[in-house]
Amino acid sequence: MDFKKQLLMTLSKQIKETNTLEVPPNQTFGDFALPCFKLSKKPEELQKSLKLPNFIEKTEVKGPYLNFFIKKEYLAEQVIKKILKEKEKYGSQNLGRNKTITIDMSSPNVAKPFGIGHLRSTIIGNSIAKICEKLGYKIIKINYLGDWGTQFGKLITGYKHFGSEKELQKEPIKYLLDIYVKVNQDPSLEEESRQWFKKLEEGNKEALQLWKRFKDLSLKEFNKIYKILNVTFDVISGESLYNAKMEAIVKELKQKGLLKESEGALVVNLEEYNLGVCIIQKSDGTSLYATRDIALAIDRYKTYKPVKMIYEVGSEQKLHFKQFFKVLELMGNNWAKECVHVDHGLYLDKDGKKFATRKGKTVFMIDILNETIELAKQTIKEKNPNLKNKDEVARKVAIGAIFYGDLKNTRTRDITFNIEKFLDFEGDTGPYIQYTCARASSILKKAGKFKQTVKGINDKEKELIKELGKFPEAVVNANKQLSPHLIANYTFQLSQKFNEFYHACPVLTEKEPIRSSRLAIVQATKYTLASALSLLGIEAPEKM
Repeated sequence: MDFKKQLLMTLSKQIKETNTLEVPPNQTFGDFALPCFKLSKKPEELQKSLKLPNFIEKTEVKGPYLNFFIKKEYLAEQVIKKILKEKEKYGSQNLGRNKTITIDMSSPNVAKPFGIGHLRSTIIGNSIAKICEKLGYKIIKINYLGDWGTQFGKLITGYKHFGSEKELQKEPIKYLLDIYVKVNQDPSLEEESRQWFKKLEEGNKEALQLWKRFKDLSLKEFNKIYKILNVTFDVISGESLYNAKMEAIVKELKQKGLLKESEGALVVNLEEYNLGVCIIQKSDGTSLYATRDIALAIDRYKTYKPVKMIYEVGSEQKLHFKQFFKVLELMGNNWAKECVHVDHGLYLDKDGKKFATRKGKTVFMIDILNETIELAKQTIKEKNPNLKNKDEVARKVAIGAIFYGDLKNTRTRDITFNIEKFLDFEGDTGPYIQYTCARASSILKKAGKFKQTVKGINDKEKELIKELGKFPEAVVNANKQLSPHLIANYTFQLSQKFNEFYHACPVLTEKEPIRSSRLAIVQATKYTLASALSLLGIEAPEKM
């Protein structure tokens, strides 16, 4: 039950000027506060004249505010009863019923290391997908691989000059990266590389065979990472699928009078929209990202008829998305206005610089993940040496630490990637929240069966119950803003409230009916916390 909304509706019928309710900074001031600065009646007058809903226990005047207090047991019964009935489904709604949203996320480049930037796209995109699903939308998660472009001309050239099948099999990504670096260091191979990419676009058999081999080996390596992250996709796609549709896009743009020639290349001039020039085809006849993305968007809309098409890609691509969204719109596609670029900032290393290299060496994601899991395992051994399934718990804690370390921040911010801080079991971290959830599980396991009732609620319990009641609104707001940090921040606040409750209110040692009442609150917290964590893509171990 949305108490704030209900109270505001009641007040609006009696006070014409009101349209807002605030939450006081201190619970002793009440649950909601009506600012009376601009109202025709003073708070004392309103206090006497207002007819209030039955869940309001009392009102108090505090300066220019009229404060409202919700009945403790009424609040507890409404919130706890709802959570215990809905369990992990608490917070679910039908706002997106019969509506589809596509989300492009992760999208690593074939034959290159899975980049740290692609990790952000994976984490954020995965969370947004789960939040949308919670609200009833049908979600199509798409991993749109960077599997086309001039780099493949360079890779084919390099492999033909100094390739080794044995080395390729051993460590595909690292070996292909070495080849790519070698080719880029040799200017004499530049023209040959361009020619091989042209052959690839024209369907040359040898070029296609090598390209497919590089792609298959890369995907196999990427899937190892996705398995550790526990992230899946509905569709694995790639730029290559739209190569055959380039001609049709160029033809349509010409017919609609949008294409112009510039230094041998074909472009769409977007200067009147302050978006510069969007290059559609290079002077040598090869395509670019924009061309392929236009073809992709049109195909995707025809296939899924989504109400929204989300592209979770780094902030450095802002101009690209603005340009090709505008081209789509100029082509007469009204749905282009529902294409959304959800951008994110960079990961920074501990020194504040871009997290791209360590001492001049490329960072491989699989190495970072394994290193984090190993650190988590060491901490768990120290804290709970007798814990079973240490390896699996360590993976959940490590991935929870990385995911939360990212998602607690506003996604557009640059953030410092600090594994040691992410793995801290104290403060605003993933392990702290997972440990809180495990603590709730431990209490419930020791308690056994109990009567699900709520009686004799005190102020500390009310504080926690109010926080539990905020979850559905947090999900709606996170969806509106496409901002998982709102869920992450909620999980931390809920964890803090629960731990305050745990230290102030004995559970297992209390007599009935208080014992059962507090166990019901613990159970509701566990359901809510586990549900909130799942929206972040974080698993909640029963024991840690």
